[in-house]
Amino acid sequence: MASEETRTTMTSPPTDRPTENTTARPPAPRAWATRLVVVGIVLTALNLRPAITSLGALLEEVRDGLGMSGSVAGLLTSVPPLCFAVFGVTAPRLARRFGPAAVVCAGMAAIAAGLALRPFIGGTAGFLAASALALMGIAVSNVLMPVIVKRWFPDRVGSMTGLYSMALALGTSLAAAVTVPMTDALGGSWKSGLVVWAGLAAAAVLPWIPLVRARGAAPASAEQAPADARQEAPALRITRSRTAWALAVFFGLQATAAYITMGWMAQIFRDAGVAAGTAGLLLAVTMVMGVPLAFVIPRLATRLPHQGPIVVALGVCGLAGYAGLYLAPAGGAWAWAVLLGISNCAFPLALTMVGMRARTGAGVVQLSAFSQSTGYLLSIPGPLLVGVLYQHSGGWGLPLALMAGLMIPQIAVGILAGRNRTVEDELAG
Repeated sequence: MASEETRTTMTSPPTDRPTENTTARPPAPRAWATRLVVVGIVLTALNLRPAITSLGALLEEVRDGLGMSGSVAGLLTSVPPLCFAVFGVTAPRLARRFGPAAVVCAGMAAIAAGLALRPFIGGTAGFLAASALALMGIAVSNVLMPVIVKRWFPDRVGSMTGLYSMALALGTSLAAAVTVPMTDALGGSWKSGLVVWAGLAAAAVLPWIPLVRARGAAPASAEQAPADARQEAPALRITRSRTAWALAVFFGLQATAAYITMGWMAQIFRDAGVAAGTAGLLLAVTMVMGVPLAFVIPRLATRLPHQGPIVVALGVCGLAGYAGLYLAPAGGAWAWAVLLGISNCAFPLALTMVGMRARTGAGVVQLSAFSQSTGYLLSIPGPLLVGVLYQHSGGWGLPLALMAGLMIPQIAVGILAGRNRTVEDELAG
């Protein structure tokens, strides 16, 4: 399997590295640093979606407060994938120059600043600009999380990706569940309900600071990674890999479904007569399904030679959930929330396949940046189109038909991306 080959590659010390430097390093700092990396990964993952789902829970209030039309609100839900596409592609270059830990640390600071500013900066343009700052931090962290997992835990890619994905799902669902009641407890202002999430992002900065300052605690592969990446990257023309393109399109279609869900699902339920607090709770149920499944699916995926069966199972759940939202949105609301939550676990599966479809560290960096940036770029029209269809049709029939229709190609390209091969071997062949 690709993971076995990666394990061999990433754990072998560089031949030009003096032996005495390796043996002279005391074990305590590395053990301490490894534990700190785990804390940093978890806190970072917790912050990669609250900026989006907290807004989804209060979208109607934000629209009223800023005077947004349905089309502009659709644009607002398209800003996350746009920022992920534009800024995510810069992550490998930044990581080579400053190191992945430093870039993630700066990303968490950008999230905290953006979330603190956006409720109070004034007007729709200011709200979008501050949101873009936060999303820039999310974008680079999105790309570099698989890289950090691969470098620090090359023999535990599945379990650490599961931990990271589980924390991401927990942060997503927590923001969806508590934003509305927390807003009510803070006086009812949507500005108060959004700004509190800046505190969680500020806390995520802290574990990365010692890692940036004490680079000697990093594993050998992490210390050498910038040089290795510079040497290997030019030889790997990722855009010529069919597997890379399949993974990028799969990433884009699952991201389309995820951001439509995060941005609009609560509104679908509210339009069906469900109370605002209950609609937010239903969105939280959808997101919280990823907490256990995001840990199980990556571990299962690394044990299978082909991830196609998992892709198909998740896609069928998505189709069933969309059909339920069309036929009985309020009557079966909890069932549809669960089914769509299962379907959204295509995200941790995609992250796991990034680690499995590349054999080298430089390959993971390039494949992660390419698949995520290209995928998020492809996902931009989806949420915007849903807003336009909703406004002009006056209902959710056409938007739900679009969501269900996109699930079919998602299944097809996911099967292609799940084949047991690596981009390095594919391009060499």
